[in-house]
Amino acid sequence: MKIAVVGGGSTYTPELIDGFARLAPFASEIVLLDPARERLSVVGQFAERVLRHHGSPAKLRWTSDVGDALAGAATVVIQLRVGGQRARISDETFPLACGCVGQETTGAGGFAKALRTVPVVLDIARRADPGAWIVNFTNPVGIVTRALLDDGHRAAGLCNVAIGFQRRWAEALGVDPAAVTLDHVGLNHLTWERAAYVDGVDRLPWLLERGLAEIAAGLQLPAEVIAALGCVPSYYLRYFYSHDAVVAEERGQPTRGEQVAEIERRLLRMYADPALTTKPDLLGQRGGAFYSEAAVGLIASLHQDDGGIHAVNVRNRGFLPFLADDAVIEATCRVGAGGATPLPAPPLRPELAGLVAAVSAYEELAVDAALRGGRDRVYRALLAHPLVGQHDTAARLTDDLLAANRDHLAWLS
Repeated sequence: MKIAVVGGGSTYTPELIDGFARLAPFASEIVLLDPARERLSVVGQFAERVLRHHGSPAKLRWTSDVGDALAGAATVVIQLRVGGQRARISDETFPLACGCVGQETTGAGGFAKALRTVPVVLDIARRADPGAWIVNFTNPVGIVTRALLDDGHRAAGLCNVAIGFQRRWAEALGVDPAAVTLDHVGLNHLTWERAAYVDGVDRLPWLLERGLAEIAAGLQLPAEVIAALGCVPSYYLRYFYSHDAVVAEERGQPTRGEQVAEIERRLLRMYADPALTTKPDLLGQRGGAFYSEAAVGLIASLHQDDGGIHAVNVRNRGFLPFLADDAVIEATCRVGAGGATPLPAPPLRPELAGLVAAVSAYEELAVDAALRGGRDRVYRALLAHPLVGQHDTAARLTDDLLAANRDHLAWLS
């Protein structure tokens, strides 16, 4: 199977290649695609050494030619970042002036990323072979995946939140990760773990009783929030449940984008060392833990029709009855050659459903703004977002967002 990795010059790519090398015997050819040729060469040569270190027979090459990379690819993995870390730092900065959280996947910052990203991703997907599966890592995953599905592509969105919980809880329970099935539900970066089944028994109550304080600390949320919910929110819910505290933190420290930019500079120096054949420990600070395992498992299920269980961004199609069928949700799914289907699960309680409904409405508006442009569409999406929701704030954020992204939004020229 040929796999194309769009954004192959990312410093994260060796993590992905390590997963393919260890876990994906079906990968016969991997092509890394990136316009940044010098960086791509450094990452590509290191990725080649990683493959050989693990004894993988897969052929690896890298190119800046989109047509060459995508031709014949059965799977197209998309992990690009339009505007690079500079744009990310902007996304994490400009909302703070309005008292709003600065974050690259949610709120005004996440919206800015969506506006830059959706047109680029769709342009790439339209050049892929019609039968290819598009596996999207690119944030904001839910919005980008919805745009891909609306455009008629075979697409699935992937996040590492669920697999992170699965791996940590499997270790705590002393079982193999594959033995743990999560009731993982919501929207991308707006999910909750409502159960953790082992042999049909929900072990989440035991995990909470044993380790509530530890779980809360890992999420940087008050333990009483988790106790009240009776389930475990993703880390990204802290931007909603502790919004003002997060804004105060962000105003007093470097952005995550600045931290990652420095990590990337150091990683590229390491990758350039011809003696390095395995991923360095520093890569773990880059983020994206377990993404490679999640990606390999999902791709295997899509092509081998093995009925594997994965957390996937898919069409709603009645799973959450209060959302439209064409909304994109994130849930634990059974995956085969025909795609992903959510496993049966109980209804969401009102305190969860209300937030999901509001953010899903914003995501629908965000896709429309990304596709058609226009200040009014940008403003309406921000006004609908629960982290904004006030006219004066939405209007100022609209102007600041457009000013910061003028070079990336063709409809502004």
